[in-house]
Order: sequence, then C-alpha cells, then structure tokens
Amino acid sequence: MTDNTPSYDPPLLGVQVVDLVSGPMQAVGRHLLDLGASVHRVRLSGVTSDAGFGPVVDGVALGSVLATRGATESALTPDSQSWQDLLAGADLLIENTAPGSAAESRLDVEAIRRAHPSLVILSISDFGRGNAFSTWQATSPVFHALTSELSRSGLPGRPPLIPPAELPYDVAAAQAVFQLLSLYLDRLRTGAGNRIDFSVLDGAMQTLDPAYGMAGSAAAGVPPSQAPRGRTDERYRYPIIPCKDGFARICILAKRQWRGMFEWLGRPEEFADAKYDNLMVRFSSPTLLPAIARLFADKTRAELEQQGQEHGVPTAAVLTLDEALQTEQIKARAFLRDVELAPGVTRPVPAGVVEIDGARAWADNVPAAPAPSRTVERTGGRPSGLPLSGLRILDLGVIVVGGDTGRLFGDLGADVIKVENSAFPDGARAAQGATGMAAGFASGHRNKRSIGINLRDPEGHRLVRELARSADIVLTNFKPGVINSLGLDYASLQDVNPGLVVVDSSAFGPTGPWARRLGYGPLVRAAAGCTDQWVYPGEPGSFSDAVTVYPDHVCARVGAFAALALLIRRRRTGRGGSVSVAQSEVMLSHFATKIAAGARADRPEHDAPWGLFPAAGDDEWVAVTIRGNADWNALCSVIDRPDLSADPSLADAAGRDAQRDRVDGAVAAWTALHSPADAMAALQAAGVPAGAMLRGIDLPEWDYYRARRSFRDEPHPLSPEPYVLENVQIHADGITDPPLRPAPLLGEQTYEIARELLDLDTTQVDDFVRRGVLEANTARVEPASGGVTADAG
Repeated sequence: MTDNTPSYDPPLLGVQVVDLVSGPMQAVGRHLLDLGASVHRVRLSGVTSDAGFGPVVDGVALGSVLATRGATESALTPDSQSWQDLLAGADLLIENTAPGSAAESRLDVEAIRRAHPSLVILSISDFGRGNAFSTWQATSPVFHALTSELSRSGLPGRPPLIPPAELPYDVAAAQAVFQLLSLYLDRLRTGAGNRIDFSVLDGAMQTLDPAYGMAGSAAAGVPPSQAPRGRTDERYRYPIIPCKDGFARICILAKRQWRGMFEWLGRPEEFADAKYDNLMVRFSSPTLLPAIARLFADKTRAELEQQGQEHGVPTAAVLTLDEALQTEQIKARAFLRDVELAPGVTRPVPAGVVEIDGARAWADNVPAAPAPSRTVERTGGRPSGLPLSGLRILDLGVIVVGGDTGRLFGDLGADVIKVENSAFPDGARAAQGATGMAAGFASGHRNKRSIGINLRDPEGHRLVRELARSADIVLTNFKPGVINSLGLDYASLQDVNPGLVVVDSSAFGPTGPWARRLGYGPLVRAAAGCTDQWVYPGEPGSFSDAVTVYPDHVCARVGAFAALALLIRRRRTGRGGSVSVAQSEVMLSHFATKIAAGARADRPEHDAPWGLFPAAGDDEWVAVTIRGNADWNALCSVIDRPDLSADPSLADAAGRDAQRDRVDGAVAAWTALHSPADAMAALQAAGVPAGAMLRGIDLPEWDYYRARRSFRDEPHPLSPEPYVLENVQIHADGITDPPLRPAPLLGEQTYEIARELLDLDTTQVDDFVRRGVLEANTARVEPASGGVTADAG
C-alpha cells in the first residue's frame, strides 16, 4: 500500500492558483490540487457559472465536487479590492469564459495581464480564441467527431461508436496542466507571465488518439491518418476471445510472444512454419484465431491470465468496471478512498493519478503549512522562444508513452537525448519499414538526439550515469524492476545528481501483485474496465476499442507535468525526486464520476438528443447534442420542427429523455438531407453543439486546424515526401513553433553527444563502438541533398 510518508513534500506546495473554471475542465484544478498547489475557487459576479457537471446523486453534481474538493472558495466582484488582492498574490489564473461573451468582457484578462504581468494565465475554451470558430459549442461527442477519433471507433458495417466517459475533457486537462507548468517554470526563470489560449479541441486531438501522432505497434507503421475510409475489422490486432466465464484479450506482437503462443497451443504443425514469426502473416491467417479460441473456450479468465504469464503471452481478462475496482492490485495500492463529498454523501474516490517520491499525489496528502517563497532568476527574456530551453532530458522511453513523453519536452526546447541500443531496440523502430523511418516514429521522436549505449555493459552503465550528471530529467517506461536492476532509478542516481527527476511509467504501477505483469495499452483497457464499456448500448461483447492507443498519450502528459512540478519544487529545495505513473490508474481516474455514482443517479446525465446521426453521403455522420432548453428550442428552429418545441411533453430534459427515440428520429430525418459539414454549420450557427465526423486525412485541411496552425509538412531525410505532423503546441505570446529537427537514426548523434557531454575524443569513441559499449550510425543522411555520406564521427 502506498500512502503519505513523513518525508513527502508536495511539489507545488506554496503555488497560489485562482480558479474560475466551470464544467469538465475543472479537472485542471484537480491536478494542481493533487500536486500540492493552493487553489482558491472564486465565484466572480457576472463571470463564473455555478452550474455543476456530472451525474447527480442525492442532489450533488459529482463531477464538480470531485474536481474541486480541497479548494478554498469565496464570492467576489471584479471591481472589488479583494479580487485585486487575490490576483496580486497569485501565481496562476485559470478561467474558461466563453469567447465573445459578456463574462469574457467583464473578466477582461488583458487588463489583468497589464496589472499583474508576472501572472501565468490559462484561458480555456472549446475552440480557442480569436478565430472564426471561437463561438462554436462542443461536448464530448462533438470533440470525438472533430478529432477523427470517432471515425476509428466502431465495428465494420455499423455506425461509429462514441467512446465511454468524458475522455476528451480529461485528456485535454492533462495537456493543459503540462502547458501551464511549462510556462510557470519559464516565469520562475524570467519573471514574465503569459497567457495560454487553450482549446479543448486541440488538447483532445493531440492527447486522446492523435491521427498524426505515434501509433501502436500493431499498426505496423501505418498511421491512423492513413486508415481506410470505413471502419475496417481491426479486432485481430489485439484479439478478444470468448472463454468459460467471459472474455480475455491477448497481445502477440513480438516474435518471442508468438513463440510462447505456439508452445501454449501445443506446437501444432499447422503453425510451425517460420513465416508465422511475421506479425502480418499471423494477422491474415484465417485459422490461427479459431485455434486460439478453441484453446480458450474451456478456461476461465483467471486461468488464461496465469497460463499467459507462464508462456510469455501478454494476456488480460476483460473486466467490468466493478470487477476492475475489486482487483487485488487496486486494493494493494489503495487507489480508492472513501470520501465524504457532501453531508451524508460518502463515495469511493480515486486517490490521485501519480505518485511522487513513492507517495500518492492527492490533496489529502498536502500539509497545511505554506512553503517558502519561490525564487525568480529574471534573466530578462527567452531568446529561443521555447519555454523549456536549457533543460536536458535523458529519454530511455520506448513505444508510444515513452516516445511521446520525451517529444513533449523536445518540442518546447529541451535537449532530449534518446538512449537506445539495437540489442534491446525500441519497439517503435520495428515498424519503420525499408526506409528506416515511418510517420509515427518521426512524430514521436522529432527534436531528439540519439546515442547508442549498451546498458548491460559495465562501461555503458558508467557512461549513462555520467550523462545523468548533467541531466534534469530521466524518462523510463520499462516493466517495474528493470530500471532498478540497471541502477538507473532515482535512488541509484542521487549520488550522481541529487537534483535529478526520474519518471517511470508502467501498466499497473511499481508496486502490488500486478506490478510485473506484461502490459500494453489494450491490456490495460481490458483490465481497467474500459474495454467492457466501449461497446454498443445493450450489446455486451461488441468491443470496439481495438484501434485506439489510449491511454498512452495522456499518460505521457501526466508523467511530463509531474516532472515539471518536481523541477518547480527543486527551485526551493535543491533536490529532485521520482514520479511513478500507473497507466491503469490514469484511465480509472477518467471514470471517477461513474465510480463515485455507482448505480445511483437522480436523473439522466445527458439531455436528448445526444448522439450520432446519419448525414447525406456514404458512411457520413454528424454528432448532435443539446444541454438544456435553450439548445432544444434552437435545434427545433434549425430542423424546422416548431411542433416539437411547442410540445409540453418535451419541454424539459426528463420529458425529452422519456421520448428519446422520437426526438432522435426527428433529428435523423433532418441530418440525412444534409452533408455533415452543412448540418454542423447550421446547428453551430444557432448555438447547438454539433460536429461532422472527420477522418484523419481531413484534419489538416479543415479550416479550424488551418487557422490554429495545427499541422505542418515536415521533411525527413529518410522520406521522399514530407510527413504531415503536428505543429503548434502552445498558443501564447512569444512561444515559437516546435523546432524542425527530424527523428534520429539509432545512434546518429553518438559521436556528437560523447564529445559534448562525456568528454571523449574520436579515438575513444571509436574504441567504445568497436567493443560494443557504444553504437553509432555512421551513415549520416544529409537533409539538403537527400544523400548519404560517411561520417567517421
């Protein structure tokens, strides 16, 4: 069991936050509270909303209560001295007034910036500020449609399927916290505040399952942006197979995993051919999955998990959410705590999403005493235009969550050094194909340098420790125990660099009986109760989460913002610390309101209509949602159904919910006559949240993303054509676009890094390379000419 320890020092202790946010993006404040910040929620007259969100139990809106528990609260007016005094003592201000609204004008963020120039402000809106879409409205289904996630969710020949929970908001909140702490760390160096124009749509697009980001291993190098237009049958990627008491999922990606499966099957002659070592041959076999299904049919989920571990085949039971919460792992790690959310309302609550120095980072662990004041260097500016310039990151991460974490720092100016070796290669490199590069790898590893080091060699181990001497952060996501065995965990590196921050990310956390389980995202989704919810309503077993790589990208943000929080703490203590992220717990936190509500709710969570509707064309869809009577009346006007708005039986949400089929039928009859874009535009013009279902290929050309400069053509010397990759990370004054450093070959900068940071000359590096301690790619690709030249170092 992990819990508070006497030595625990919350990383944001003493950081003062003023919080004006309403709705699901209150999750930003939740993260800051759990990291130790003092969050003061203000009911600001004419600016903030008192409306709660989430399921209502015993009159309590659980979403709002869960998000704000532990914050202080007051009611003020914008022209009061108390409001000005609060701002004067604040470090961070977070707000989500609607662009163009009276509330936005009354708050007047630009006036606040002039009066308090050191304040770092996070201004949240659905579509960003200052563009043609700024006044549009969104909900989770709309975000899913406009990020392209929706086009990849669902079964062949069926309508697309809205994923469970409120994932777009939860993942966007993690992105927002990373950006906010990046600029706050920059402010501690320069003394200058800033304002982030944060779009929830941008955060959801980049952080849930990005079409132009890193893809899972089973994608075989084909990015989601190049997926077929329809929903192809992707269930073979991470198969879910019926068994005696439910379903189990397997991930057979590596050759060694297939060989384990072959042994488990009893070494059948049919699959003995070496061609089955190839992933795509296995995927395309018409007889392999039926053979595995016969093996599984008479075994329980528990038996399959045990036998899978014995044979080295990653296997997980598909659990319901309730089953997931009762597992020995959740209990051993004390992830859920019973908390009184309101008088007489005590419910189970996730105890934070990250561990700091082995302790749960959540508000109940934060001591009451304030921390000493922060120091500011006031360097007089940021010459690079990138807030994390000057930081050095040792990136030992692999696959998606490992690659993406380091890329976040590199995009904002940090010197990111990818430490790797061909004897134990990053699985993401396996999908690069004949050119040696693929779009996903180019996305996840741009703005990094690569050094090849044999970590198992004593001299290689010494060299990595030497690199850690000048580093600020070490990133890892090996199976728990591996990094400790290599002597590269925080405890082992303190003697080299006491200010170092070490981040580890794993499937189920570093402790507990499941700590050493083989874990991939699909297995985590199955074991955490997510897969069981990602089904068509009323159709158990219609699992539709095979394509997404959730929660890898959001876990990358959680690890990254926790690392930044420790760098902020380092400025007042001089010491670093450790961060542990359990991907299963991050995912379960996104179901926090459902966990707290259980089977109880005073009323339906969503109004009607709330869902997807067919539009004119082949497999075209539009998300249409309403949030109350004003939206309902506007919708009825757009679809020319005054009879519905005049019907007293539909005058409130309860009445519309009772007649959901009738309401949906009326909306579907109208959307079927219009293209998705036309239907979306007409409804948004009336203030109704609606979104056309975009495919990945559509995103770079949509006017919104063009206005936000969300994508760019990025050349790579190993690709005949530029890759389309994400562009702007932070919309704020003076923050430039990410640098244009292409993803490296393995060991491409070994000589450069060895000279610069290890004080080795060319002869010494040559000797280390000859002996296999270091590894270098001596064929350097010249981007200007596209040619390859010899590089002796």
